[in-house]
Amino acid sequence: MIRVKPIAQLHQKKLKDAYSKVFEAKLIKEILEVSKFEHLGKGELLIDIDDEMTHIPLIISGVIKIVRKDNDHELSLYYLEKGDTCAISFANCINRKKSIFKGIVEEDVELFLLPVQKIDYWLVKYKSWRYFIIDSYHYRLLEMVGSIDSLAFLKMKDRVFHYLTERLHNKSTSLEITHQEIANDLNTSRVVVTRLLKELHEEGKINYTRNKIDVLAID
Repeated sequence: MIRVKPIAQLHQKKLKDAYSKVFEAKLIKEILEVSKFEHLGKGELLIDIDDEMTHIPLIISGVIKIVRKDNDHELSLYYLEKGDTCAISFANCINRKKSIFKGIVEEDVELFLLPVQKIDYWLVKYKSWRYFIIDSYHYRLLEMVGSIDSLAFLKMKDRVFHYLTERLHNKSTSLEITHQEIANDLNTSRVVVTRLLKELHEEGKINYTRNKIDVLAID
């Protein structure tokens, strides 16, 4: 009889805790057999633009920011958290295309990486996997529509406040973030962000100190 190593048991528990209500037990068993477990620290890249797409992620904990880059500008598309995968990476894997975005770790991440060879197979074999992928597409589409609406219809101050509320995770009302990071994500200048944060502070919507913002009024 083969003994399962303690670390494998730990990974199995983490996967079940995050996905047992989403996937069939047989699918979870297959995921454990073929996937790789990874831990990435804040600031590390999960994937970069033009990387080969060999796996898709299942997030166990932490936060990953998905970014689209055009020349010298970057635009944050959405964030991946516990229970999420990236629908764009799924599509690229199926079509054997290189990555069109990059994924940056915002908060230390634990995740399982699923090999591309299994993606199509599971679509046919497991109903839960089909629903999971469809729901992921739907949710990411809504998030990107929200980003487009923000760019097209909101004033910059409203965009900054909407951005801050969207960045909140795990029911927290505090963000550790610099003015420059906000400016980069919103494709504007640090000076503009600093001025708008001051206005939001005066309106009682936020408090801010160096590298920390407390959101007082949630959208």
